Amino acid sequence: MLTLDCLEIDLAAETARIAHAIREQVLGTLRKRGAVVGLSGGIDSSTVAALCVHALGKDRVFGVFMPERDSSAESLELGRALSASLGIESVLEDLTSTLDAAGCYRRQDEAIASVVPGYGPGWKCKIVLPSILDADRLNVSRLTVEDPAGVTTTHRLNTQAYLQLVAATNYKQRMRTLTEYYHADRLNYAVAGTPNRLEYDQGFFVKQGDGAADFKPIAHLYKTQVYKLAAYLGVPQAICSRAPTTDTFSLAQSQEEFYFALPYSQMDVCLYAFNQQIAAAETGRALGLSGDQVERVYRDIASKRRGTRYLHTPPLLVETVAEIGA
Repeated sequence: MLTLDCLEIDLAAETARIAHAIREQVLGTLRKRGAVVGLSGGIDSSTVAALCVHALGKDRVFGVFMPERDSSAESLELGRALSASLGIESVLEDLTSTLDAAGCYRRQDEAIASVVPGYGPGWKCKIVLPSILDADRLNVSRLTVEDPAGVTTTHRLNTQAYLQLVAATNYKQRMRTLTEYYHADRLNYAVAGTPNRLEYDQGFFVKQGDGAADFKPIAHLYKTQVYKLAAYLGVPQAICSRAPTTDTFSLAQSQEEFYFALPYSQMDVCLYAFNQQIAAAETGRALGLSGDQVERVYRDIASKRRGTRYLHTPPLLVETVAEIGA
């Protein structure tokens, strides 16, 4: 019978296993001197940084803070607390002017203004999805905006506006990756990726943005497990108690309202159960949900896997080319 402790792991053994893999991958396979980690103040990047320090030592881990115009001030504060706690060298790279020069904000605002005339300086925004628990949902995103007077309204996004808005905000993840690789190149380090299993499986990343990295040490761990591993590794409590956010739009936004069907603690169990082919009714009993609600989540999991498969697809070739060094 499925229970909520299905994701329990031996934290000491898992830490040792991941640390061994990091050493083999970074120093051996990749032949690099250390690891660069983009620090967002979130649980995933903090855990990856702590694991890299455990594996390689604090002198071989370099942190990069990359805030921009729409970032939460709390993210930088927590990232700096994590860096100080680990004793690693770090650098602040404010990406606002770079993103502005690339047209990120202009294109983002143009897309929103096509749906909300008058949108401009002083306004805030975020993208939200309807709840999946009440009824089958179409994955049609809605735009929530707040005007300078604090009045909030929600609007349906047409396809063109949605695609332009996402394309514009994807600049942020891709610019962060470019910045990480600058520091990795100058230090002869490898770039550490920070997706957990839920994000990696469900395509919650930007191709050639935060999806690009040299190694991804927690991609096999459910987010529930990442939180527990973070506490075991001594990540500051303020980070361990922080709810997951996207930190992409100017309005505060949870990951479930932007992308996932449920809060991560329930979503992890549903993904585990789906992978283990456990009946929706049994999963529902464990989570306090109905079988129909879990069936909707299962369908959403399968749909996201199909829809984001291209994110995992390497560049396509006309014919197979022998691997260099093979």
